[in-house]
Amino acid sequence: MKNYMAIFLGVPSSPKFAEFMAMEEGKRKKVEATGIKAWGDWMQKHQSVIVQTGGPLGKTKRTSAQGVSDTKNNLSGFVVVKADSHDAAAKLFEKHPHFTIFPGDSVEIMEILPIPGQPQG
Repeated sequence: MKNYMAIFLGVPSSPKFAEFMAMEEGKRKKVEATGIKAWGDWMQKHQSVIVQTGGPLGKTKRTSAQGVSDTKNNLSGFVVVKADSHDAAAKLFEKHPHFTIFPGDSVEIMEILPIPGQPQG
């Protein structure tokens, strides 16, 4: 089995996000509670293949040859799973609450490759 990082993407300027944020607060809180429960259920269902629970991501800094600066991106969270194949890892996220209940856009899944010349652990 190989390890795969799943990155949750959300576009704050999307119509789906705007619609979610425009909901009456009580209704939005109910949707959020439903989503949190569904996300927890997803984590429980897949606990045997979750390598790192990850979590939500906060504000972003960029460090480059030009120094450190504030930046923005669409990354909103991550989790690391193990699976027999890239396709199998991707299928774990079909109908995920990130985009079926919450206004998330998608989940991108990529294999975590070994660092060349480093011992494998």
